[in-house]
Amino acid sequence: MIALNTVLILLAAFLGAFWQSAFQGIYRLLGAQIDLLPALIVYASLSSGLPTITLTALLGGLFVDSLSANPLGVSVLPLLIVGLVFYSKRDLILRDQLFAQCVLGFIASAVVPALTVLLILTKGHSPLLGWGSLWQWTVMSAAGAVATPVWFGLFGLFDRALNYSRSAETTFRPDREIRRGRR
Repeated sequence: MIALNTVLILLAAFLGAFWQSAFQGIYRLLGAQIDLLPALIVYASLSSGLPTITLTALLGGLFVDSLSANPLGVSVLPLLIVGLVFYSKRDLILRDQLFAQCVLGFIASAVVPALTVLLILTKGHSPLLGWGSLWQWTVMSAAGAVATPVWFGLFGLFDRALNYSRSAETTFRPDREIRRGRR
């Protein structure tokens, strides 16, 4: 499932980048565009290895930047930083808990845009920043908190549908000898 999981995560990154640039209904409704990639990075960092996190950050960041006004590649480093931080602490995180997924999605969706804006400012570009940016940042963070459990549920569904379930180990071994009698 490792290779299939990586392919499914990369496919989700591609489809998520396409969805957020092609469908503007949420932008018109809320006045802010949501970003699904930080939530996907949270799932990848808690469920996969370093190659999957790196590929998701690299390709997902390039997918999003190629369809947005960002300089190409500026989203890669923030996604990778968030993925590596969560990966390094994944033994301490209760990844199956809904509350933990929401909090991690909120944190990732708040940190990635902030680091991206910082990198854009560092490169000498001048993004449009104002009071509306605070609203967009809040909506993006809340959407990431909602999207993270959705990614976990979707990939859990794929895992149950496409993988063998582990059989429960019993204490009875079929090859053991049962002695009968008094002795």
